[in-house]
Amino acid sequence: MAPLPCFLLLLLLRAASATSPPSRLAPYDLLYADGVRAYFARDWGRAAELLQRSLHSYAGLRAARRSCRASCRREAAFLGDPPAAGPWEAALFERVLQRADCLQHCLGGRLGAAPSAHRASLAVRRDFEQREPYNYLQVAFFQLKKLDQAVSAAHTFFVANPQHLQMREDMEKYRRMSGVKADNFRDLEAAPHWEAYEAGVQHYNADEYLQAVDRLEESLREALSALEECRALCEGPLEEEEEEEEEEMQPGLYEAIAAHYIQVLKCRQQCVLDIATKPGRISATEDFIPSHLDLLQFAYDQVGNQALAAECAASYLLFYPTDEPVLEKMKQYQTELGEDTTVTARKNIHHYVQRSLMEKKLIYYAVEHLGGTFNDPDLWTPDELIPESLKQKYREDQEKQKQETLDVEEREKRGPLPFEGITVTMDSRQMNGTHRVVFDRVLTESECKDLLRLTKAAAGTGDGYRARRSPHTPHERFEGLTVLKATQLAQNGDVDWRDAKLLLQASEKSRKIIESYFTPGKKLHFSFTHLVCRTAVEEEQEGRMDLSHPVHADNCLLDPEGKECWKEPPAYVYRDYSGILYLNDDFQGGGLFFTEMDAVTVTAKVRPKCGRLVAFSSGKENPHGVRAVSRGRRCAIALWYTHSQEHAEQERVKAEELMEQRATEQNQPEGEEYQGTDHSSRSSLEPLAPDGRAGPVSRRHKPGSDRRQHPKQTRARDEF
Repeated sequence: MAPLPCFLLLLLLRAASATSPPSRLAPYDLLYADGVRAYFARDWGRAAELLQRSLHSYAGLRAARRSCRASCRREAAFLGDPPAAGPWEAALFERVLQRADCLQHCLGGRLGAAPSAHRASLAVRRDFEQREPYNYLQVAFFQLKKLDQAVSAAHTFFVANPQHLQMREDMEKYRRMSGVKADNFRDLEAAPHWEAYEAGVQHYNADEYLQAVDRLEESLREALSALEECRALCEGPLEEEEEEEEEEMQPGLYEAIAAHYIQVLKCRQQCVLDIATKPGRISATEDFIPSHLDLLQFAYDQVGNQALAAECAASYLLFYPTDEPVLEKMKQYQTELGEDTTVTARKNIHHYVQRSLMEKKLIYYAVEHLGGTFNDPDLWTPDELIPESLKQKYREDQEKQKQETLDVEEREKRGPLPFEGITVTMDSRQMNGTHRVVFDRVLTESECKDLLRLTKAAAGTGDGYRARRSPHTPHERFEGLTVLKATQLAQNGDVDWRDAKLLLQASEKSRKIIESYFTPGKKLHFSFTHLVCRTAVEEEQEGRMDLSHPVHADNCLLDPEGKECWKEPPAYVYRDYSGILYLNDDFQGGGLFFTEMDAVTVTAKVRPKCGRLVAFSSGKENPHGVRAVSRGRRCAIALWYTHSQEHAEQERVKAEELMEQRATEQNQPEGEEYQGTDHSSRSSLEPLAPDGRAGPVSRRHKPGSDRRQHPKQTRARDEF
């Protein structure tokens, strides 16, 4: 018979807690659904009430789960040895049953209903993780004239969804409204450790080490606390995989236990990334916990507290025991403190590391023997912990990283330009950056006029942007034309074939220039080509404060506050180089500018003019934006390139096929170049042959395998 005292103790505790009946916590998914229905019925007061209640219920549910799992770990702990005479299975599962009973009673008491009533669908859980209720809530508050609450709700949503264009526009409107205060822009879901961490790093970078120590210690405490809360929420139901066509045999007792337990362990490991990921980002800050200790040991050393500096260094060495610089610092600290002084790592960090290693060991065993995968969240995991059969993939990843380093070194080499008459107006040094350049005389005045004629003829029949407001600002109209659409318009007789061909030739000439300058010997493929015009809306210019195109990078998501750029979707992460070929300068504003990572400090400016080509690498080293077009129409060919053939521009392949078909029908040699309307001299589009003489060039390209990546669509609601 199993002993009963533990059960009796639990019953006594429940009797004590049952004296005051709990208040019922309504399921947050039902409140959310009712709130959304009220929103679309334009019942703003009820929508605001229900959405706020759903957020309160969601927070209450998470708090109850964290609290009950923590208390039940104490009340029904897996501690002590099993009875000597009894089998281990009975002893183990007695405590499992006690824990389950404790959780069920605790959650029922906290929630006022059966815990199963609070199990929401995956779609609803994702909405709350992405702060979607705040998107509805800000509109409801705005309609209720509660401007301060509307701004806070909007800001809370925008922090987690910075790529949401509609909300970005709403935020700009809020900033221009009278009565809106700076402190209204607050994150209602702010994680305390992130605020403290960013403040600590700022103090550290400013050599303000006393302030840095205080904020970094606060950040470390809050981060470890957030980690424990996240780990407590991992003990949920087993997440079933997608059903297959044929029903699989149900696992037995031990297989099912193992599968669920490994899921919990993987979730706990994932919590390290969750707390290290800033809201609105997918990628985590690498070595988030160890980096705190590294910064702290240096900061404590600078303020003269060698004892705490040594403690932080010893704690850091638990993650990286062979780190030479820190080992040298430890010797220095030991000498300064005296050989009799014992330096030990922090107990909570030692527990953190040992617990993580134990979990990793179990997970890797399961992956090796039971199947499945595991994406280890930590860079510090010891190599000997990883089974030999799983190390090959790790080695392949390391080789890939080395190759990328070699590619960076290769980019530093510069090749000769393949066309005569082109000048380098500004290079990287003159533009105060890296991998930036400005070329002039890429097109003649005649060629610019022909391409401008193409934009005017196609303005009413262009691609999906025609006659619409710009996706970046409501103060401009945006017209765009792809190379395929231009060729199709020529095929239909809407534009001149020669103008459509000139668009292909001008963009190809730009590609050859950029490839020869930045990546000689390494092929650049077109990723996307877009002939675009931005026209100022005359009645919308008064009091205008925004940009024609906000500061951004072309292959990563720019985070100005954290001074980081996250190379992850929806960014076009495969883009390697960018270019802008200008066609005119008869407008006001519209200049290109480069900034530091803060998106504020301007490092270089470029004034548009006919035939000027700006080229730069697409990464975080080149944040850039476009000044507002305040009068007139600014036209240019926007160009993006990639080293990856699988992301080559498919529309271009089709456009070239149509052009070749047209040439065949006209009995025109494929290599013959269109000379523009100015026949007095050779076209600027003819490249130089190896001996420096002009000659024809073929434009055959291998088709890629995939279309270019598009960012996911997001819901847009504008009730202003």
